[in-house]
Amino acid sequence: MGLHRLSSVVIGVPNVAETARYYTDFGLAPTGDDAFATQDGGEQLRLVASGMRRLVEMRIGADDGDDLGRVTQRLAAMQVPTEAGEGCVAAVEPVSGVRVVVEIQPRRDQQAVAATPYNGPGRTERRNTRAPGVERVGAVRPRKLGHVVLGTTDLATTERFFADGIGFKLSDRIAGAGAFLRCSTDHHNLLALAAPVPFLHHTSWQVDDVDEIGRGAAAMLEGHPERHVWGLGRHHAGSNFFWYLKDPAGNFSEYYSDLDAILDDQLWTPETLEGARGLFNWGPPPPPSFLAPDDLGALMAGVHAAP
Repeated sequence: MGLHRLSSVVIGVPNVAETARYYTDFGLAPTGDDAFATQDGGEQLRLVASGMRRLVEMRIGADDGDDLGRVTQRLAAMQVPTEAGEGCVAAVEPVSGVRVVVEIQPRRDQQAVAATPYNGPGRTERRNTRAPGVERVGAVRPRKLGHVVLGTTDLATTERFFADGIGFKLSDRIAGAGAFLRCSTDHHNLLALAAPVPFLHHTSWQVDDVDEIGRGAAAMLEGHPERHVWGLGRHHAGSNFFWYLKDPAGNFSEYYSDLDAILDDQLWTPETLEGARGLFNWGPPPPPSFLAPDDLGALMAGVHAAP
């Protein structure tokens, strides 16, 4: 695969300073000019002023100029205008208006960290010591940006743009509602989700293990119970553990760990998931505000409503 990662996103919000404080609390490292970095992915988030919260831009890593040429040719065949730059090609997804930039970038191979030792029946990986998760005291720091979920009023057109135009591959579907797409070996880097208005549903950030999800969420909720959305649970599509929180602009952000990896496309068979399996395997049921965010009506009207 010439594409190799979701490298960064730009999110527009009406309250940049307040939202920036949230993502600092979330564990992202400020790099200046309302931009933030992860431990392994470099600078992966930038906030810009916008009348409504929205996904402004996605950047996708590619290996070389041949990859850019293929993207340009495919989009031209779809009659989607492109803009060529030095080492990149950009196009606007026609339904959501999100600018998608495919650019030549070196691959960022994550360094392996020691596996978390978990004891189980007949398996004692951790002996004569407490579990690492209960001894950790430092702040949780996300490893990388994993994926975004983008609401679209025309799912077929958005899926076609990313799959046939940009070069994403299909991992799974939610019957009649969404497509999990990947531009790396992660199960998904994008979920295109049918919605009454184009909007950013959430961004998702990798942490080391389920203990870091719990520690991160607990720290975020201390003194800020309004940040809680949904969790702890495990998804079926992607298999990852999750916990969702809400930033001050109304965007959801997810801590995740243990996501499926698709190293050989020939060995993966996409499923069409029905009912609850399209949302989760276990955990508390999703609240109505997860399925239809509280400000959805305001977004449809083109007016921001404070969450």
